[in-house]
Amino acid sequence: MTAQTGRIALVTGASRGIGRACALALAKAGAQVIACGRAKAALEELDDEIFAATRQHATLIPFDITDTDAFDRLSSVLFERFGRIDVLVHAAAITGTLSPVTHHEPKDFDKIVAVNLGATYRILRALEPLLRQSAAGRAIFLTTGSTVTQGRAFWGPYGATKAAMETLVRAWADEIEITPIRAAIVSPGAMRTRMRAAAYPGEDPATVPLPDEIAPLILELADPGRTPPLETVHFPDWKLKAAQYA
Repeated sequence: MTAQTGRIALVTGASRGIGRACALALAKAGAQVIACGRAKAALEELDDEIFAATRQHATLIPFDITDTDAFDRLSSVLFERFGRIDVLVHAAAITGTLSPVTHHEPKDFDKIVAVNLGATYRILRALEPLLRQSAAGRAIFLTTGSTVTQGRAFWGPYGATKAAMETLVRAWADEIEITPIRAAIVSPGAMRTRMRAAAYPGEDPATVPLPDEIAPLILELADPGRTPPLETVHFPDWKLKAAQYA
């Protein structure tokens, strides 16, 4: 048996990129995966790969993370079907257009806030009761590098919402310290994703890691027998340390 056998794992942003890699890794480690994302066809492709590797289907939930009513519906459905959530990986995010702060249209700014910050609040509100039903709940949130969250030209709304998301998660983690739930924040660094390609169109994709490479770290943080660190985990640093002790 593996550390995730019999555990229920929900992954947002599972239709592609880091979220997809996390969903696949958790499924291969034995978890029953609930894959959430906007693209139904991409989720079905993920399910095909999960089934080919595990002979088990994922639960697919295609929905728009900015749908404010969707989270309450999701919580109700998941409680009826599973009764709990053991692992949450929140990978869904958008960068928006890279431009000066004052050049962003209000509707575009509001969307970045809704996806990167508002959805985090609603996920916590909707899924905390389910995580409390787990003997060792683990909630993992993807962020970005400190150069962006501390203020970097043209990355204003994205950096601001990710910084606010980190603050929100840390406050929540402090509030649920007496429960078996533990939270972790991960900064993945450069990854070969569509989001990265849109932000750096001139970059050679072969020079950055595939999202699959972060899977061992996610599995380590989701392990019910381990306690995640309180500080943000930077994937490049973790990978270097892991290589030194391999």
